[in-house]
Amino acid sequence: MGDDIFENIPGAEEDLARAEQQLSVRIEKRTYDKPVTIVEGFDPDAVDVQEIGTRLKKKLGAGGTVKDTAVEVQGDHEERAKVLLREMGFNVED
Repeated sequence: MGDDIFENIPGAEEDLARAEQQLSVRIEKRTYDKPVTIVEGFDPDAVDVQEIGTRLKKKLGAGGTVKDTAVEVQGDHEERAKVLLREMGFNVED
């Protein structure tokens, strides 16, 4: 048995990595005054940003894209995105 007490718990390392990340959610106005929700602060080495982007877009019922360490979702979904990210185990700025 190793020194890591979490070695036999599936997903413990990923959960810890999610909790250690500090994410920010903000709204930007784009072309034609359309709002875009931007979630920034992901560590691509610790989590699959593409998969998180897909889950967010599906739960919010909106289109969007993943760019490096950020997820962009079409529309103003700031509050709902914060709730969903917290449910996924992330630490989100208020």
